[in-house]
Amino acid sequence: MASLVPALVMRGALSERDAAAVPADVLGTSREVRWLLDHTKVNGTQLAQQVAEHEHLEFVALSQVDIDPEAVKLVPAHVCRRDDVLPIAFGADGSLTLAMVDPSNVLAVDDAQLSSGHLITPVIVAEADLDAAINKYHRSDQELSELTTAISEEIQQRQLDLTQDTDGSDDTAPIVRLVNLLISQAIHDNASDIHLDPGEKESVVRYRIDGVLHEVQRATAEIHAGVVSRLKIMAGMDIAEKRVPQDGRFTASTGERRVDLRVATLPTVWGETVVMRLLDAKAGPQRLDDLGFEPDQLEMFRNAIHRPHGLVLATGPTGSGKSTTLYAALRDVASDAVNVITVEDPVEFRYAGINQIQVNPRAGLTFARALRAILRADPDIVLIGEIRDEETARIAIEASLTGHLVLATLHTNDAASAITRLSEMGVEPYLITSAMTAVVGQRLARELCTNCREPKTIPLVQAQRLGLAGPSETDDVVVYEPVGCSRCQHTGYKSRVGLREVIEMTPELGRLALHGAPSEDIAQAAVEQGTVLMRDDGWQKVREGRTTIEEVLRVVA
Repeated sequence: MASLVPALVMRGALSERDAAAVPADVLGTSREVRWLLDHTKVNGTQLAQQVAEHEHLEFVALSQVDIDPEAVKLVPAHVCRRDDVLPIAFGADGSLTLAMVDPSNVLAVDDAQLSSGHLITPVIVAEADLDAAINKYHRSDQELSELTTAISEEIQQRQLDLTQDTDGSDDTAPIVRLVNLLISQAIHDNASDIHLDPGEKESVVRYRIDGVLHEVQRATAEIHAGVVSRLKIMAGMDIAEKRVPQDGRFTASTGERRVDLRVATLPTVWGETVVMRLLDAKAGPQRLDDLGFEPDQLEMFRNAIHRPHGLVLATGPTGSGKSTTLYAALRDVASDAVNVITVEDPVEFRYAGINQIQVNPRAGLTFARALRAILRADPDIVLIGEIRDEETARIAIEASLTGHLVLATLHTNDAASAITRLSEMGVEPYLITSAMTAVVGQRLARELCTNCREPKTIPLVQAQRLGLAGPSETDDVVVYEPVGCSRCQHTGYKSRVGLREVIEMTPELGRLALHGAPSEDIAQAAVEQGTVLMRDDGWQKVREGRTTIEEVLRVVA
């Protein structure tokens, strides 16, 4: 296959900068398609069209065709996921039409032909469309339901001891299969968390997808203990201890994707609840340009992180993307010329070229103790996973005042509250104003699926009441609302978008902090200096068609 790069640049599907980064050893091979998908922001549809043109094959837009369920059944789910293929129709000659991303994968064609017993006619599709179709037609829901029902029946007949076969030595053991299915389905659904909640009569499994919990499975309460025991073994916990919280982690794989799972248990009146955070083991830090900062916000934030010293904070609740923002900042400033050390709990992103420390309170390695050691290791940049107490806050501020750039997260409702929060921890206001350079407050809202969103007109009076329109506007406001399609699992949303506010510490804000002004006064002064507050940033993204009014109201107080 000739190189796709020049044609993709000509189509506008690939930037010249990304094109220049494509290694010479993948050009013109089947690996070129995979490399482009994994390492660039190439337009997947245009890439698929170019592949089809190169290979003289048909391109199919999966979201616009009817897939034959009978054809889908002919190739097992694990083969489809492993080989990135999906049978979608029967040809007039009796052949099986096979949707693929990389037609040069002859082993995938052979597997499909062997599984189905039909000759294969490959067609080219976009990877995003293929993933959505596989997830739609090969979900684990039915198998999960059948498995939980079978386990419940065996329990009732006293034929199954849930304390046995949880060590994973037998992959066919019912509990092992059930746990594997729950995890693999969560990975394929791009869930960020798995919740297992016990009840008096039922155990409920929920996935957090794009920041919202969705119930996926209910089972009898008797199954819950076996599932928890299996997860504890996988995460290296004590299965005999059920009275105190525990935490651990393990790694799971599905296809070529490897995911780290951070597991936490908590004793409740009906048993132990389990929450698992899914972290892509191969995911590196994103670029600041890709995080959705508005141009003015990005310029202000970049000015802060490119200073030789100072304290830069990212604030927000758990799961609001604070670590992602700070690691994107590290990617912007880290180089061979600086020594970067992080201290985190846990280390969520593995980043080559920097020193990352995992705190371990059991061994006496706390944030404060690790920080004191770090400052003796000649760092230029320090990243603190979370400022939790006065000692950590004081060391962070002292480090920023003595020639270090310190990046840290803090749990507050907005950016302005970070200043008052540090004061409440016991840090003197004059130290805060001297050390702090900028604060980013953020939330994550679900982003509308661009394939199915529909416009909706909001009356001007209602838009002005919300703050969506200014007092000088005269026309009704057009926004978008979710619909649902195969690309977004019929939710109307796909991925998430950041809503942010960036406050730069100025002399005026410093004076307010020194006099103990409340966070509301600090926020108002910041607005007068040009800061766009989080809700107003959300309204801007609503008007751009990226999210909805309901999402902004859901995530921003």
